[in-house]
Amino acid sequence: MALESTEIKTKLERFESAMEKVYGNYRDVSDPSAWTPPPAPGGHRGRYLWTDAFGVVNFLTLYKMHSELNAENGYPERYLTFAERLVETVHDILGRTRDGTSRLPGATDSEPLAGGLRIGKVHETGSDGDGQYHHYLTQWMFALNRLSMATGNPTYNRQAYSLGKAIHPHFFVGIGTHNPRMVWKVAMDLSHTLVSSEGNLDPLDGFVTFSLVQASAKKFGDGEVFEEEISNYKKVSDRRGQHHPSPDFLDLGMTLVSVQWFYNEDWAVTLASRCCNILKSLFDEGYHLKFGSSRLAFREFGACLGVECFRATVGSDGELYDYFKEISDAMIDQYNDGNIETPDDLKPITRVMFASALIPGAEKKTVERENCKMFMEENEV
Repeated sequence: MALESTEIKTKLERFESAMEKVYGNYRDVSDPSAWTPPPAPGGHRGRYLWTDAFGVVNFLTLYKMHSELNAENGYPERYLTFAERLVETVHDILGRTRDGTSRLPGATDSEPLAGGLRIGKVHETGSDGDGQYHHYLTQWMFALNRLSMATGNPTYNRQAYSLGKAIHPHFFVGIGTHNPRMVWKVAMDLSHTLVSSEGNLDPLDGFVTFSLVQASAKKFGDGEVFEEEISNYKKVSDRRGQHHPSPDFLDLGMTLVSVQWFYNEDWAVTLASRCCNILKSLFDEGYHLKFGSSRLAFREFGACLGVECFRATVGSDGELYDYFKEISDAMIDQYNDGNIETPDDLKPITRVMFASALIPGAEKKTVERENCKMFMEENEV
């Protein structure tokens, strides 16, 4: 479908509208380099790592889209600057202690992510208190990696592997053995475990994201920066055996997003097939139509994003994709029509994931980036 079509322009406007509800009227900003993202509800000092990771990637999607629209709305490069400014702001807030007076332990001015990044929870302590989540950190590493590939600037990918090196050992138990395991949540200063259970997607997220960052590091001449870490994720996966996705829209969707990067390998094809079977069962049961306003739309948008990445990987032919696409579009439209109520603190995460589900540009492996600066092409992993 040509980008000049009415449909794609309508989608782009909905995308930008959702992003501006989170990041303000950035389209009116005359100097993007002086822009500071406004604080959003639901995050400490206005920042929440998962939300802003999607925000960065969405700005890269906008760069791609406006480049292909021949910059009719201004200079596409401004969206790269917005992404860079968002990254700087997140590092300055979530890379510091909650009072903002110092960097997290281990971090320095030259390596600001060597202490990790806080989640950005509103409360400091308690069951939903602040700390560091592995799957949020890998999502941020992915955003940094994509930003490096968009700008051609290796700095962001180097920040990603600095972050990965810093946090990796703190999420592992028995890291020097043949059977290591992972933990789900650690303290803000990485000093101890807060939740010892193993996240269902964490080994897969780690393997895929660290592999992408390493592939980009090779392109930039930095070598194999994560050889040991990638091996550790593989050991955890081998210990656990076949991955079994949970019947959760976000889990299923993000699994499909991850496996697209390895779809030429048998394990990825098998895992994608499992996800699609579970997703079809949920759709057949009408699960997405139940529970009314109590539904968490951002989790459903994870499934919609996964469906689009699945399409980009295997092609849009076939009844299964047509079925998924029809329901995915209906889920997005339900939210756009105001049929799903969202608490104020969840509006930012919901809006950025709505935008990603609507136009998942920078998340997709096979997306064409011929008009983008330098080489925003897919990684070879």
